[in-house]
Amino acid sequence: MKLLLYLLLSLAALPALAQRPPDRRLQHELDSIRGEDLRYRKLMARFRKGKADSLATVLQVPKAQVSSYVLAAMHRTDSTNLRRVEDIIWRYGYPGKSLVGSPTNEAAWAVLQHSDKIPQYLIWVQGAAEAGEIPYPLYAQMLDRKLMDDGQEQVYGTQTTGYTVLDHATGRQHTIAFVWPIQDLAHVDKRRRQAGFTTTLAQSAAAKGFPAQPATLEYALWLQQEAAQLAAQLR
Repeated sequence: MKLLLYLLLSLAALPALAQRPPDRRLQHELDSIRGEDLRYRKLMARFRKGKADSLATVLQVPKAQVSSYVLAAMHRTDSTNLRRVEDIIWRYGYPGKSLVGSPTNEAAWAVLQHSDKIPQYLIWVQGAAEAGEIPYPLYAQMLDRKLMDDGQEQVYGTQTTGYTVLDHATGRQHTIAFVWPIQDLAHVDKRRRQAGFTTTLAQSAAAKGFPAQPATLEYALWLQQEAAQLAAQLR
């Protein structure tokens, strides 16, 4: 049923995709979008690794303004990329492997994953994954992201987060990072294997520098509330 829905949506947007060779013009556009999507995220990664001095020189902004400059540029780029990807999806359907080849078929997913439009496009990504147009783990990550955003337990354990809260004992701020809560935790590694992941939850968490044990949903939502209250106080 899900696959049928995806095919109907795709056919409504563009007939006879299967008869076409990869669309080189669209492939080039999506590769450009993916490059732009990564550009400022790579800069933020450098900033978090203590490279503010070199970034200030490259970007020609004061060191104290590097973070805000990069974040503002990233948000502008994300907004532009999202409009372009939405237009592509509504003209062609999800631009999967059959249309643009691999790894270009992952470009639209990356833009959607970094947006607030996951609820609108999750069905397209699910259909593309079930049809073999994108790797299934990409859909799993997007589903987990939506569940986390909705304050629900995730399925595959792909999402991590952190909240800056006030330590009421010391009066100091500190950040608590954790794997977002997971439903049916005892069987998560089985679900991960079935979805095509090559690592266990513990291996994935360790690679990101997070504790392997996810938080409980009650604790995660409490931290979320505490962080929101702290942010409100600092405004």
